[in-house]
Amino acid sequence: MKFNFKNQGKDYNVEIADAGKGMKVIVNGKEFVYGADDGAPVAAVPQAVLPKRDLSSKEVRAVLAGAITEICVACGDVVKTGQKLLTLSAMKMENEILSECDGKIKEIKVTKDQKVKEGDVLIVLA
Repeated sequence: MKFNFKNQGKDYNVEIADAGKGMKVIVNGKEFVYGADDGAPVAAVPQAVLPKRDLSSKEVRAVLAGAITEICVACGDVVKTGQKLLTLSAMKMENEILSECDGKIKEIKVTKDQKVKEGDVLIVLA
């Protein structure tokens, strides 16, 4: 990739190129190499890591502490992936709790206006 820009009245010609396990940047003819030049791999940029959820579990748990403001299903209802099950109010926000799998409502472990803690089981699917 090549581009030109002007900063504080000075012109810059920049080229960015792959340098194997690093990156080469050439500014006005002067070369800079970033990354590993000793054969070691370049360190990866850290990514946010979310905890893995067990999607084989049929328990729907509270993702954060709050209060149940709406229950949209009843025992025996058949639900599809992505269907709204209930609403959890937390930090002045309404959070729709959706089904992560197809199933049948086996048990509803909460009631409207009940306060829950993060991780509490809200609904069990069969």
